[in-house]
Amino acid sequence: MKVEKTQLDGLVVIHPDVHDDKRGYFFESYNKPLFKSLGLPSDFVQDNQALSGKNTLRGLHYQLKYPQGKLIQVPLGKVYDISLDIRHGSPTFGQYFGIVLSDKNFNIVYVPEGFAHGYAVLSDTAIFQYKCTETYHPEDEHGIKWNDPSIHINWQITDPIISEKDLVLPTLTELRPSLLPAYRVQK
Repeated sequence: MKVEKTQLDGLVVIHPDVHDDKRGYFFESYNKPLFKSLGLPSDFVQDNQALSGKNTLRGLHYQLKYPQGKLIQVPLGKVYDISLDIRHGSPTFGQYFGIVLSDKNFNIVYVPEGFAHGYAVLSDTAIFQYKCTETYHPEDEHGIKWNDPSIHINWQITDPIISEKDLVLPTLTELRPSLLPAYRVQK
């Protein structure tokens, strides 16, 4: 397993050791002792899975009082995954990291607490799976508008399919600092 740091503090891409042969493939997507030895978060409390069709765009979401770190992978299909640093006081505040996650490249991303997250489906369908360091709290759900002009995300799709609630999210500049997580250096 190889861990690749990104320009955003705490956000890493994990490249698992994939063993393939004529039967298919095998890899470990999570191993608590190995994650601990690599300095990665290893305590997850909730697993989530979503099935989405082409051009579906979900995000940009975060929780404030109950922030979630997320270990993300795509076991079927292909998505463009976005992690946006919204940690008030962070030197990379307002910057995002985008990566293609798919059943062909096996990339896994760890998104630390303090990031807004979203993704767009590039394949006909995709299964999106992620482990969370905190449970979902609907009363603590927040978000940032997917097409915020100050961020300039190229989602790599046209005519996105977006939920009604995601269409009315505020832009990053419309959020008061009290609605953003504080910056803490990642371990």
